[in-house]
Amino acid sequence: MNRKVFILTATTGLVAACMLDGPAAAYAQSAVQARRILTKASSVPAAQADDGGEKEQIIVTGTRDPHQTARKSVSPIQVVTAAQLAQTGQADVRDALMQLAPSVARSARVNGSANMTDAISLRGLTPDQTLILVNGKRRHNTAVLSNNAGPQQGTTPVDIDMIPVSAVDHIEILQDGAAAQYGSDAIAGVVNVILKHGTGGFEAQAINGGYEAGDGFTSGESFNWGTSLYGRGFFDVSAEYKYQDHTFRATPDSRTGRNDFMDIGNPRQQRETISYNMEFEINRDVKLYSFATFGHRNGESYEDYRTPSTAVAMYPYGYSPQESIDENDFGVTVGFKGQKYKWDWDVSTTYGGDSEQMGLFNSVNKTILAATGQTPTRFSLMSFSNTQWTTDAGVRRAFDVPVLAGPLNFALGAQYRYDSYHIGAGDYASYYGLGADSFHGLSPQNAGNSNRDVTAGYVDVSAELLKGWQIDLAGRFEHYTDAGDTETGKVSSRYDVNRYFGLRGTISSGFRAPTLAEEHWSNMSVAATTASGYIPVNSAGARMLGAKALKPERSTNFSAGIVLNPLRDLHVTVDAYQIDLRDRIMAAGVYNGATAIEALNLNGFQIAPDISPKAVTASYYANAASTRTRGLDITASYLTRLGRFGRINWDVSANFNQTNVRHVSEDGNGNALLNVQQQAYLTSYTPRNKVIFGGVWHYGKMDFAVHEIRYGRTTSELEYYTGANAYSNTNFMRFVNTPRYETNLVFGYQVTPQWRVALGANNVGNAKQRKLPEQFRYEGAYGYDVNAEQIGYNGGFYYLQVNYKL
Repeated sequence: MNRKVFILTATTGLVAACMLDGPAAAYAQSAVQARRILTKASSVPAAQADDGGEKEQIIVTGTRDPHQTARKSVSPIQVVTAAQLAQTGQADVRDALMQLAPSVARSARVNGSANMTDAISLRGLTPDQTLILVNGKRRHNTAVLSNNAGPQQGTTPVDIDMIPVSAVDHIEILQDGAAAQYGSDAIAGVVNVILKHGTGGFEAQAINGGYEAGDGFTSGESFNWGTSLYGRGFFDVSAEYKYQDHTFRATPDSRTGRNDFMDIGNPRQQRETISYNMEFEINRDVKLYSFATFGHRNGESYEDYRTPSTAVAMYPYGYSPQESIDENDFGVTVGFKGQKYKWDWDVSTTYGGDSEQMGLFNSVNKTILAATGQTPTRFSLMSFSNTQWTTDAGVRRAFDVPVLAGPLNFALGAQYRYDSYHIGAGDYASYYGLGADSFHGLSPQNAGNSNRDVTAGYVDVSAELLKGWQIDLAGRFEHYTDAGDTETGKVSSRYDVNRYFGLRGTISSGFRAPTLAEEHWSNMSVAATTASGYIPVNSAGARMLGAKALKPERSTNFSAGIVLNPLRDLHVTVDAYQIDLRDRIMAAGVYNGATAIEALNLNGFQIAPDISPKAVTASYYANAASTRTRGLDITASYLTRLGRFGRINWDVSANFNQTNVRHVSEDGNGNALLNVQQQAYLTSYTPRNKVIFGGVWHYGKMDFAVHEIRYGRTTSELEYYTGANAYSNTNFMRFVNTPRYETNLVFGYQVTPQWRVALGANNVGNAKQRKLPEQFRYEGAYGYDVNAEQIGYNGGFYYLQVNYKL
């Protein structure tokens, strides 16, 4: 078979992978079986990756044109294949994308239970402002809100690693505002995870490794199997197991001189996930499709070390409480699609949810201990559950219009969604008196249920007006029973001057409705010498502080770019963007001392008398600020043909990004909602730029990949822990985390047609963040700024990867 024909035929089947909000599924899976029969795999090991021939990647994200390709897209789209994911040596999707997409960021560490939620963000915004889809369907969010300080504070993102990486065929990253096409959250962009759709073959993978420091052993095992359904469809199933052990990166405790803090590092977690994807042709006009995922996570995260004086009778050598989480996450979609009177139609329903039981062990309740001389050491703190039920219906048709250079694609659809959120109380000992030490349990006063209805309608039109000139128009209306109405629109256009040069641009509006968690969440974390509480915006304590009801965030997006193909094997894109965001929702308020204590008391939380009032803070979620984000995305790829010595696929990608605060809102009492540190979370805790460059050399049965990642500087506003400014919420010290470089290597060998082995190293140079000045390390132990979304502090990771394919 001609190699070029093979690639085109295989990639054409990618249309089959995705069912968009609306009718796209009606044409989205037309070539699945042909693709599978030809390729017999979608997750090709690196040694069998694309040989660099002319390849046009069909996409289904950001368009309802069934023939759109990534290189011809009106919006910038990065396509990440299963082979690229595997080549990173990462056992989950999030950390693999961090090595492949420069606009993707994550926090080095998120405290507490949110430390076990794997979220990503795009273009310097928060995870809540990036929409995650699976096969084009909206994915439900996690139930746990990230309540600790930092860029992800206040978010309830999608936990992308509850999707097995072994189930992923490819991922389409739309780097453009798309709320008019997909609804709430698609402000920074859209990440669409396309599941495998195989009709034959079995694949398995094992990755085992650890960090240069000798800890953090990680093991990830997975398999994927696909089969034909009587020649009329496919059924594809994947399963995965991951174990991750603790890492420890604290500096010595200033109280003891020892490395007593064990919470600066990765949590321990064990995760099992399974998924399926299927389609069956009932008759010539109707197809049934369905896909689902289920994940379970059990994890443990250390809290700050307590000295023996806290509970000497129980722990004569001191203790480190551990927060535990038991989580179940699921999502299932069932739909029918077909064609009638030349109209493609698609009707589906998706139900998904996330539930978490949070506990604490190796701790005490000081109130009970003082009264009785003994105390429970294990507590059930609280529970959360989040569900989302979405029903979509849509139609699409292509019309031949003689005056146009190509068909006019018209799509129309509607969506209904029901969201619910549950907060459950902990056991009595967890919230009685001072509550469980390190994490105050929730009382029945703070428990409750909330829900809302969301209805939406959209229209989408695209056409090639003149030869080489394409235009896309989209409009959407949504009604939230708790947040009101919103209308959004998008206009995109592209003009190809010739086959070497093209121009594209977009103007769009967007929005993000407040989540039910942001409206109703409450909890209180207690460190060794500090306490921070979060209370619902409509609670008695928040109203005393001047809280106002939440309203949706709104955005205006502009982008403009060029597409260059100057040589046969050289492809370059450059896209500039501006995102104006109004009424951004985040944990807000600069309340501490007696005012904060009073607000927390009104919500049922008590503060230990040995904690200084100035070390107590209270916050709620508010529309705190308006910002402007400007940036630039650059991608380039080039193929070097070496004849009998193989080929090298070179790639370069970069993101340059800067956010500025344009306005800070005030509470009802006239106080600014954000201080300097909170503003910095928005503007300078994400790298100013991130560049990824390198290549993959394929030579016979061998392949060798090397990539360098440069993380630009981040700037932190550090809190004082000693002296006259100790725990001040107005005076901070500016600290610059200078640029850092990470080198990633992997050497692979195809031992037999079935077996491939690879040795890899991520961050060969063991690079880490700059250490903080000692006077800004909490209790001497926080040697790194754990909130900065830069390189991190765990250091080098080395692994062995084995792939089997039958």
